[in-house]
Amino acid sequence: MLNRVIVFIDYQNVHGWALRQFFPPNAHPAQGHVDPLRLAQLLVRRRKHPSQLEGVRIYRGRPAPAHQPGAAAANDRQTSDWERSGLVTVVRRPLRYPFDWPISRAQEKGIDVALAVDVVAMAMRKEYDAAIVVSSDTDLMPAIETVYNGRLGHIELATWAGAKRLRFPNTQLPWCHFISEAEFHSIEDLTDYTKA
Repeated sequence: MLNRVIVFIDYQNVHGWALRQFFPPNAHPAQGHVDPLRLAQLLVRRRKHPSQLEGVRIYRGRPAPAHQPGAAAANDRQTSDWERSGLVTVVRRPLRYPFDWPISRAQEKGIDVALAVDVVAMAMRKEYDAAIVVSSDTDLMPAIETVYNGRLGHIELATWAGAKRLRFPNTQLPWCHFISEAEFHSIEDLTDYTKA
């Protein structure tokens, strides 16, 4: 029987670690992007159990058109392109702009919470047999522990080779997929979304 797999991607975390791991310091932020569907397909192919990709869920911020019209339009185009397959869902929350923006950077708010809530809620509703959480953010550990300890579903992690990985204290659990630089380049998204 096939495992129904949903891949949950903390996109800013994934993008940031890709820049740190595979690009020189001060690389342009347009680099380091991945195609989330190809990333999810790669991870599902790696699993030891027969599996079927049921969905890919991406969690990320959305620039405000009033503050960053070009970035907002590119973000919208990227979202539309990714969701075209029907397997990908992009969950976006507005970026928060500090009073001294653009001196200080806009920040994502609520993204980790949205991902964590969905991982647990979808497990409780039996919407997946296995979840793969792609992130190195320790804020997600309570949700991962809830699914694992409550036996709500099987849960795995994924991150770039050499990046920080999440784990339970004093163990190598949950299972973590390490994605190599060569694999990163095979799923890299080189589309220029700034162009209409």
